[in-house]
Amino acid sequence: MKLHLLLFTLAAALSLSPQTHGQDSKSSVTALLQPFVDNHTIAGAVALVADKDKVLSVETVGFADIAGDEAMAPDATFWIASQSKGMTAVAVMMLVDEGKIALDDPVEKYLPEFGGQMVVAEKDDDHVLLKKPSHPITIREVLSHMSGLPFKSAIEDPTLDALPLEAAVKSYAMTPLQTEPGTAYQYSNAGINTAARVLEMVSGLPYEDFMQQRLFDPLGMKDTTFWPSEEQVARLAKSYRHNAEKTDLNEFPLAQLSHPLTDRTHRFPMPAGGLFSTAQDTAIFCQMLLRGGEWNGQRYLSETAFKELTRRQTPESVKNSYGFGFTVSPSGFGHGGAHATNMDIRTDKGLVLIWMVQHYGSPTEGAKAQNVFKNWAVERFGK
Repeated sequence: MKLHLLLFTLAAALSLSPQTHGQDSKSSVTALLQPFVDNHTIAGAVALVADKDKVLSVETVGFADIAGDEAMAPDATFWIASQSKGMTAVAVMMLVDEGKIALDDPVEKYLPEFGGQMVVAEKDDDHVLLKKPSHPITIREVLSHMSGLPFKSAIEDPTLDALPLEAAVKSYAMTPLQTEPGTAYQYSNAGINTAARVLEMVSGLPYEDFMQQRLFDPLGMKDTTFWPSEEQVARLAKSYRHNAEKTDLNEFPLAQLSHPLTDRTHRFPMPAGGLFSTAQDTAIFCQMLLRGGEWNGQRYLSETAFKELTRRQTPESVKNSYGFGFTVSPSGFGHGGAHATNMDIRTDKGLVLIWMVQHYGSPTEGAKAQNVFKNWAVERFGK
């Protein structure tokens, strides 16, 4: 491994790295990222830049598998985790466009099991006092983490993908809200999953079939799935985390998911965080959004739905600026994943920035690597 790292470092210094894919030294970000591999901050990464029409740059650095001495490839697959939230939110907004869902409708209109749900009024170590909430949770609130639903229910353990969506969502309905609806931001897989269950009820399709038929297939996202095939698993970048001394990387399993990942019998699609994808597939989805909801002549979202998706839904009184399935800011919108993947749609610069790594509990230095890539991309390709 040390010899391999030395060769990559030397190649980068000479601007001859095979991972720059033909780009000259001035245009390549590989040399800027290589030190983060050399000092064991990250194992490897795929860094992609696109505008609304085409991919401008795809570069790789480091390893998909350190022990196997396997270099990171442009088509490596990754668990994108919570980046799934934005894709689910787009699907829900497609049904809003069709008049089948209204954002300010109570969830119980579509899922009667939420009728009579209570909220925690007071609690201590021994007692919990419940009360009726000021209003039932709404579609808008479950999509923006303002519903008061917890991150997950008690029965979603030890993994997040072991329950059918219907069963998981029924467990949320039986769980008291942690805060009054609409008053506090609380990051919630349960909320996004609930919105996806509403999608099932109004569309008449299983959530995963809707995603495949209405988004992934039409967009050409051939490697985006809840159940990676054996071939896609073979391309899966291994995940790592730092040792206690933060001096080296240890392989770290995707412990939040059931295995084998190909198992369609015991693993279920998890709308808030279950997807696997590649940099190229994720870029297509983001390019569609950079174009305001249109791709290759097909409109996926109306202008109105797109604006609602990407505007701040959380009140100014809370710190988190969140739309539907995305964090939002004046420069654009995007989302990260549990193992440090990230998609960033920079509307102010006309760019899509895709950062694919598999690292659990990434420290500050790991964030620096991502920022180095993004700063380079904006400087080189931004408007």
